[in-house]
Amino acid sequence: MIQQIERQFVRSTRPLYGHLVTLFESAIASGELPSGSQLPPERELANRLQISRTTVVSAYRELESKGLLRGYVGRGTFVCAAPEPSGTPFAWRGKIASAALRSNDSTLRDAIRHASDTRVLSLAAGEPAIDCFPTEAFQRATVQSIARDGLACWRHGPTEGQPALREAIAERFRVPADSVLILAGAQQGLDLLARCLIDPGDAVIIDRPGYLGAIQSFRAAGAKLIGWDVLHADVDELEDLLVRYRPKLIYTNPTFQNPTGVTMPIRTRRELLKLAERYRVPIVEDGTYRELYFSEAPPPSLHDLDTQNLVIHLNSFSKVLAPGLRLGWLSATPSIVDQIAIIKQRLDPHTQNLVQFAMARLLRDGSFDQHLKTLRAEHARRCTQMIAAVHKHVPPGAVRFARPQGGLYLWCRLAAGASARTLLEQALANGVAFVPGHAFYPDPAGESELRLCFSSVTPASIDDALKKLALALDSTRTIAHRTVVTLA
Repeated sequence: MIQQIERQFVRSTRPLYGHLVTLFESAIASGELPSGSQLPPERELANRLQISRTTVVSAYRELESKGLLRGYVGRGTFVCAAPEPSGTPFAWRGKIASAALRSNDSTLRDAIRHASDTRVLSLAAGEPAIDCFPTEAFQRATVQSIARDGLACWRHGPTEGQPALREAIAERFRVPADSVLILAGAQQGLDLLARCLIDPGDAVIIDRPGYLGAIQSFRAAGAKLIGWDVLHADVDELEDLLVRYRPKLIYTNPTFQNPTGVTMPIRTRRELLKLAERYRVPIVEDGTYRELYFSEAPPPSLHDLDTQNLVIHLNSFSKVLAPGLRLGWLSATPSIVDQIAIIKQRLDPHTQNLVQFAMARLLRDGSFDQHLKTLRAEHARRCTQMIAAVHKHVPPGAVRFARPQGGLYLWCRLAAGASARTLLEQALANGVAFVPGHAFYPDPAGESELRLCFSSVTPASIDDALKKLALALDSTRTIAHRTVVTLA
């Protein structure tokens, strides 16, 4: 991109520094110089443009004052933001902390926005069959909670969570009550764990592909992300990564994994735990999908198999009840729970009390387990229906996938040369959304992959959603063909 600025730079334009500022502003605004790009040192750029160093210094300072660049002693000058809209009185973007600039991927927010847009058939956000939500049972549990625990519902609550819910989780999931920390969703748990365990520069081994929220949380903490191929789950490869990078922790989603839907075999789970014990590396196990099997229950969790207190188990009610509840939990050794609670109190003094009391009742009176039976059957039906719709509307060979045995997703690969990001643009124009595969990788990959959530759309809409996706795929292939013909 600097070469393009060299070509566009006209030394007869006055003032020279203003001309240079305009060229950089244009490149940053267009995305040709994205946030994080390093600019040449002042003296080097001055020599390349055959102008004085003072002119380059003046241009850099002007761009810094506008919040577009930031200079670091000993490191250089970097793009830190896009230009503010015209007329903005203060360049706030230039004041953003460097740590915050590590988190500029909006994929998760976009998926949630599409899910809440009634004009879009969203196959993007990971949601269970919301129309199966046990409304009557939840309403009854809420009324009972207000009647019997009214004052406690409205007061401040313990940061660790209401004892009633911690004990109900302990009983249902067979964990000690003092090892349970209540969360405002599993995503909060990931953020807290990253804050608690990760220093900038620490290596973290993570599923590849893996949950994009985990990628974002660990990256925001300054971690160096190392991908472990989750589809092959080769423990020899994992041991090589452990020896080479000496990671601070391993993050894995071993059951009906997001996004692939695969489940780690029991033998691999035991070998993973042996490696973690040998190299003294803790494991963060994301278990948010393990209750969502269609027929056959999955192998025991890593947390259940762990005998060395190496595993922190993260779970959520969002994927089995409704994301609007914003309720999750983690289980870890009590000393870690206490440390995470201290961090949590700064961000969220306590999780909403009423929903905690209601959830405790659903767990204890059997409503939760009855709901799971309904949900499993419905998800299996929707998965089958979506696969049938793919076969009906999409040409053979255009999309490949493996049928999952649980979870929420179909992990799809497009035919060679096809771009999921290009397909998404066409799909959104047709009124259907999904998540392109590149978002699930800690490195550049996944361009031809995409994730479809089969549970988030009602059965009456699945066929329509896949029909629209197939039309978008056909449009994308037509555009690509025309481009090839034009280039030829």
